[in-house]
Amino acid sequence: MDYYETLGVGRGASQEEIRKAYRRLARKHHPDLNPGDKPAEERFKKVQEAYDILSDAKKRQIYDQYGFYSESAFPGGGGPYRQEPGMGFGGFDFSEFMSQATGGRRSAGGESFASSFSDIFSQFFGRTGRGEAGRQPQKGTDLEYALKADFWQAIRGTQARLSINRHEVCASCGGSGTAGGSNVVCPECNGSGNVTQMAGAMRFNLTCPRCDGRGRLRNACAGCHGEGRTIRTETVEVRIPPGVQSGSRLRVGGKGNAGTMGAPAGDLYITVQVEPHPFFRREGDDIHIEVPVTVWEAALGTKIEVPTIDRRALLKIPQGTRNGQKFRLREKGVMNTKKGRRGDQIVEVTLQAPVAQDERTREILRELGRLHPDDPRAEMWNKV
Repeated sequence: MDYYETLGVGRGASQEEIRKAYRRLARKHHPDLNPGDKPAEERFKKVQEAYDILSDAKKRQIYDQYGFYSESAFPGGGGPYRQEPGMGFGGFDFSEFMSQATGGRRSAGGESFASSFSDIFSQFFGRTGRGEAGRQPQKGTDLEYALKADFWQAIRGTQARLSINRHEVCASCGGSGTAGGSNVVCPECNGSGNVTQMAGAMRFNLTCPRCDGRGRLRNACAGCHGEGRTIRTETVEVRIPPGVQSGSRLRVGGKGNAGTMGAPAGDLYITVQVEPHPFFRREGDDIHIEVPVTVWEAALGTKIEVPTIDRRALLKIPQGTRNGQKFRLREKGVMNTKKGRRGDQIVEVTLQAPVAQDERTREILRELGRLHPDDPRAEMWNKV
């Protein structure tokens, strides 16, 4: 990553110019101002990283000299390039080791063993890509979207239209990020994509910081500012299948952010949150309801109509039904498209005692008590 390019400033920019560029980009990409926008969050992290290096004079000097900066790139601390006279990186003296290992000899190709040793170090740091090899296509990132659906939409299924912000391939440059006619050989690396840095007896091949390993310079596309992608608001139609549950995750292929250098786009994932119903209660594929019945209906038995998610259904209340007793209506629940069958509806009976507002009612209830003198709490006391 080129820190100067990330902040949009030149390599000779002053600290004030760097500070102004950082503030402008931080306000634009800050996560608090872009809730749920993962690309904006990643962009903000890159801007923060670039500012942390370029705003520090010592870190910036090391970055300008070697093309990268790392607090722990070498053993011994003190920054990535702590070198003392006659010493290797991090205070390690490699000169004696190198002379013993090579005996002053050269390889058959004429290259010194010190050069081969430095190549091992350069591979360790992962900066040896040449030209476009150092810039591989990256698949686009996935997007997440939360969708609220009411109870009936989840039960029966629906079509939803979502407005999403996503990265798409820039129409001006076709995703290259380069303005037309600006592809010239980089004078810093002569088109190789690599530069060589010497540190005592050590030689390191690093990705060219000027062209970022491409080997060619480019003028940023005005349409996408060199990103190769632009942000666009798109309306996406999504089918919510019947029976979807709260927390279900639906995938819409290819509707995430566009990839780089022709790589495929990511996917759009939609998490459904189903709002509760004031009467029907869903548990998995089953529907639960509570239905009040009178004391005499429960005592004598009857048939009553109860609501279901389709229409009314007839429920038989057997003689002697007790409060809280549950009955099952087969296949009156929610359709499970994966299993190919419906759940059930569970009906819980709640007894409603009559309100004795007149003497005639009270007398009937007293007579009922005399006919059934058994204490319903006797079994309770036997268990205590």
